[in-house]
Amino acid sequence: MSERVLLEMRNITKVFPGVKALDNVSFEVREHHIHALVGENGAGKSTLMNVLSGVHRHGAYEGEILFDGEPCRFRGIRDSEARGIVIIHQELALVPQLSVAENVFLGNERLSVSSVVNWARTFFEAEKLLSQVGLSVDPSVPVQSLGVGKQQLVEIAKALSKDVKLLILDEPTAALNDEESDKLLDLLVSLKKSGITSIIISHKLSEVQRVADEITILRDGATIETLGRGDEITEARIIRGMVGRDMAHRFPPVVRSPDPSRRFEVRNWSVYDAQDPGRAKLEDVTLSVAAGEVVGVAGLMGAGRTEFLKSLFGRAYGSRVTGEMLLDGQPLRARTPSEAIARGLAYVTEDRKGEGLMLGHSVLMNLTLSNLKRVGSHNTVNPKLEQVEGERLREDFRIKAPDLYQAVGNLSGGNQQKVMLGKWIFAEPRVLLMDEPTRGIDVGAKYEVYQIINRLAQEGRHVLLVSSEMAELIGLCDRIYVMSDGRIAGEVAGETATQENIMALIIKGAREKVL
Repeated sequence: MSERVLLEMRNITKVFPGVKALDNVSFEVREHHIHALVGENGAGKSTLMNVLSGVHRHGAYEGEILFDGEPCRFRGIRDSEARGIVIIHQELALVPQLSVAENVFLGNERLSVSSVVNWARTFFEAEKLLSQVGLSVDPSVPVQSLGVGKQQLVEIAKALSKDVKLLILDEPTAALNDEESDKLLDLLVSLKKSGITSIIISHKLSEVQRVADEITILRDGATIETLGRGDEITEARIIRGMVGRDMAHRFPPVVRSPDPSRRFEVRNWSVYDAQDPGRAKLEDVTLSVAAGEVVGVAGLMGAGRTEFLKSLFGRAYGSRVTGEMLLDGQPLRARTPSEAIARGLAYVTEDRKGEGLMLGHSVLMNLTLSNLKRVGSHNTVNPKLEQVEGERLREDFRIKAPDLYQAVGNLSGGNQQKVMLGKWIFAEPRVLLMDEPTRGIDVGAKYEVYQIINRLAQEGRHVLLVSSEMAELIGLCDRIYVMSDGRIAGEVAGETATQENIMALIIKGAREKVL
């Protein structure tokens, strides 16, 4: 393995209005290595990579970059890509309506001598690149027909088309299931063997330990340390570097007393596909959540978990829904999201940026939007009352923001997540439907979200929680339902739950569906 230094970033400082995002950061990456960059949300990881890739152009930061031994002054992404540095952001830069082949060469089109697109060459070369990343799809199909895992591979094929030397991946497995994540990590190892160096940003420390040759830890915009293969690398050591303290427990202690006499129930719930009304996406789902209880829903991607929560929340998903919901034994009818909110339901979406928050608007507006009646009257908001309630929520949920008027899109992922939770608690719900509530946030912020979830249950709310992280479900939930192919495959008690018995139920459910 090469020990030659491919990249050096020296004394990088980047200041945004009122915030020093990077403070004299130095960072180097060796050729043909996979280098992991870890830290809490807001530690400066993405900002550092945006400096490297030209998103923050030369002159907008202090310090210097050397790539292949030569100083670099990138004025934009095209400059960095011309040197072989390609970044894949967490939000994929694909055009859903275009074909896979068109996306692979987007902005890098294969042209004929007359400067028009050479389609034969485009599809031929796209097939070769897709084969290189292990993706077996027709390059003429639209990208929107592919799952998220396959779209990630299209992004990597797109990077390879640009003769990439250094590939930067920001949270590449955040939206993938375990199988898809394993395939992506195996691909990075394969690309390393073929001579491509990678930088990976990830909150999934087990993945980092598995593939990284070195791990650099950032905290509060500064470099804490870089760990190599010769060092003793444990999750506990990485976490200590990230948060500045030991975390003896990944999950807070559970002190709950569910009241089984007060229940949220779903009976014989069937939902038909939004795009194909003749196909049932969910079939005869029956489950219950007691007041003061946290109940999980486990399953692989595509099992129907998100569609299930959305269909409960005012039928926000599905062409047709049958079955019934009950709260404390009484029918709960909610045919629109507005009705669902009025009946005491809240839905914390997995897509906080696309569906959960208004990123261009203030923290205050986002926090109070779900229940404007509490901060005004006669269709008029009382600014003083709104600010009082906003400050209370900011303090209660420990939201780190310069003030309530900061655009929520400028906050770290963990603080955005806490704003979204605060927004729904402000609606005073009795039932909380939570879809991947800790996706894309670091271990410290996760612990704070876990504490919030526990507190909500202790207050007597019903919490129904979907998560792709089995350890999270096991650590948080009183009971776990297992969903497979749109059906409930079984149920396990929290104290007896293991990853093995959850996976066994998933596999059993898939087998029964086929039979």
